[in-house]
Amino acid sequence: MVETIPPFGLGTFRVEAAKTTSAVKSALQLGYRHIDTAQYYNNEAAVGQGVRDSGVPRDDIWVTTKVWWERLSRDVLVASLKDSHAKLDIGTIDLALVHWPSPDGAVQIAETLAAMQEARKLGLIRHYGVSNFTAPLLEEALKAPGGDAIVTNQFEVSPFLANRALVEATQKLGVKVTAYMPLGEGRAHTDPTLREIAQKHGATPAQVTFAWLLSRDIVVLSASTNAEHQKSNWEAQQLELDADDIAKIDALDEGKRNANPPFAPKW
Repeated sequence: MVETIPPFGLGTFRVEAAKTTSAVKSALQLGYRHIDTAQYYNNEAAVGQGVRDSGVPRDDIWVTTKVWWERLSRDVLVASLKDSHAKLDIGTIDLALVHWPSPDGAVQIAETLAAMQEARKLGLIRHYGVSNFTAPLLEEALKAPGGDAIVTNQFEVSPFLANRALVEATQKLGVKVTAYMPLGEGRAHTDPTLREIAQKHGATPAQVTFAWLLSRDIVVLSASTNAEHQKSNWEAQQLELDADDIAKIDALDEGKRNANPPFAPKW
């Protein structure tokens, strides 16, 4: 049984259900042990099929899903996780996240965490956490009953949005950071600095980006449906950047945020 979040995972945001099963299957067969989905992605059933088709023992795989922000009240959240549990059809879900905090605190975090605890008692999930929480919201959540069991805060981190203050605040609070959109919506592939560092190491810009995140003790979610690209991404874990490389990547930060919907918190 995997007890902590594996540091390198496969994200499935914007992956249509028809491609998700094969992507999950190939990733797991390459060595990935962390698969990330969400109710909002509408591909939980396909993720579950990929897990079952992979031939990898279920206990060796960490699967994360997320509860949409309109489903955070107690009864609705538990019902939604029963639905996710049925769609995934892989037994107990390893981790459920609050996808986005309740806008303007309409649903109190204490109520949401109580629902997560109930879902855990029902055997629907093993762990819970949050996503897109600011430092003040995370502090509030940690102080609420059940808050001490929050295992991660998942949010956008890339070379173009280093998000240092939130990363450091989250880590200081003892919560793992998980990064989504690590390539800045594909921008990393063509960035001259990342390309230069990649050439120096005989690597790809994506590998350089993932290695930079891993060096900051951040869990990486890479997204690819192509087995060759998945393999290349996976191999980023063997790449070691030097201090000069890291300084150059750090200098790319411009606070450019890609995920900022109308219901997002005040960053």
